[in-house]
Amino acid sequence: MFDLTGRAALITGSSRGIGRAIALQLARQGASIAVNYLSNEEAAKEVQATIRSYEGQAVLLQGDISMPEQAERVVNMAQEAFGRLDILVNNAGFNRDTLLLRMSVQDWDEVMATNLRATFLCTKSAVRHMLRQRWGRIVNIGSVSGIAGNAGQANYAAAKAGLIGFTKAVAREMGSRSITANVIAPGLVRTELTEDVHQEIVDMAMQRIFVGRLGTPEDIAACVAFIASEEASYISGQVLIVDGGLGN
Repeated sequence: MFDLTGRAALITGSSRGIGRAIALQLARQGASIAVNYLSNEEAAKEVQATIRSYEGQAVLLQGDISMPEQAERVVNMAQEAFGRLDILVNNAGFNRDTLLLRMSVQDWDEVMATNLRATFLCTKSAVRHMLRQRWGRIVNIGSVSGIAGNAGQANYAAAKAGLIGFTKAVAREMGSRSITANVIAPGLVRTELTEDVHQEIVDMAMQRIFVGRLGTPEDIAACVAFIASEEASYISGQVLIVDGGLGN
C-alpha cells in the first residue's frame, strides 16, 4: 500500500517541521525527494543524510519560492534531478501573528507571499511537467485557521483560505489528465511554527481535541503519503482536516 517507488517528489520548506516529516515519510515509501529550503542548509543536509540512510535519493534545492524566477528554477531542477516530477507538496509556511489593528501591510504581504503566492508559482511550474506525464499529485498544506479563522491571524487565515479555493480550481482544470489537487489542513501541531503559542491557548485546545493530544508532524506526513499515492487517484479538490477532532 502507498508504494511510491519510481516517483519523484518536491517538498517545499522541507528542512524542518512538517515538511521534514513529509520528506522522510515519502522517502520511506520509495519516492526520490527534492528538499527545498530557504536558509537553513545544515538542517536540509540532515534531511538529505537521513533519506540516504534509507538508501533513498535526495537532492537539496535552495530557493525563495515566493519569487517567480526562483520558484521556476527550483521546480525545474527537481525535475532534472530525477528525470520526472510526480508529486509537489506545497508546505512552505510563514506566520506573522498580530491583531488586525496592529497588522502592517508588510505583515500581510509577506505572509501572503510565502503561504499563497509561492504555492501558485510552484504549482504552475510543476503542472507543466505533470501534464506531459499525464500523472501528478499536488498536495497543499493548509490549516484549520483557513477554515474557521483565528484571532491574531487575519493574514495567515486569509492565505490558507485562499489556498483552498486555489486547490479546487486546479483540481477542476487538471483532473482529466490524472492530476489531483488536495489540501491537508492540520490543527495544532507541535512544530517550530507553534512554539510561541501561549500555554493558555494550548490548554484550551486540549479540552476540545477528541484524541487527547497535540498533533505531530508525522501525523500530517502519513496523510500526505496516502494522498500522493495511486490509491488516492479518485480524491481531488478535497480538504482533509487533520486536527484530532478540534474543529468539531
